[in-house]
Amino acid sequence: MSFGTGNKIPRGYQSGQLQQFTPEQMNLFSSMFGHVAPSSYLNRLASGDQALFEEMEAPAQRQFQGQIGNLASRFSGMGTGGRHSSGFQNTATQAASDFTQDLASKRQGLQRQAIMDLMGLSESLLNQRPSEQFLVKKQPKSSFLDKIFGQGIFGNEGKNFENALKLAAMFI
Repeated sequence: MSFGTGNKIPRGYQSGQLQQFTPEQMNLFSSMFGHVAPSSYLNRLASGDQALFEEMEAPAQRQFQGQIGNLASRFSGMGTGGRHSSGFQNTATQAASDFTQDLASKRQGLQRQAIMDLMGLSESLLNQRPSEQFLVKKQPKSSFLDKIFGQGIFGNEGKNFENALKLAAMFI
């Protein structure tokens, strides 16, 4: 018979378990494991899941494209060839470079924070004790005389009577 995970119960003992959490606390505790599962949002962030980051960055990409469009309009208003000028090209290239660096920096920050959150949550979960397991020494089996003369039928007087019989048996 095992005690806990992978432990053996010593001979002469039996295991017991005392629940520390209410059913509501146990449900909450169990649900928290979903936040550290490999498919969880937090784990995907921590592992640098490209698809997740692309999904998160899509609105910023659209906003940036709109800003480049506004920039092109401004240069178009400057006369013929404005959008083809080196000024526009340099401004657009610099904006794209700044945008890419900012996105990469935010991505690293999110990933680093997710790793820290994942470690903290995992540690917190692993330190919880929803139940305590313990060992109790088994009671020795009672003999027939113990059951009759011991605490069974006659109580303590029966135990004294049994001891007297045993003492008498030694002299016979």
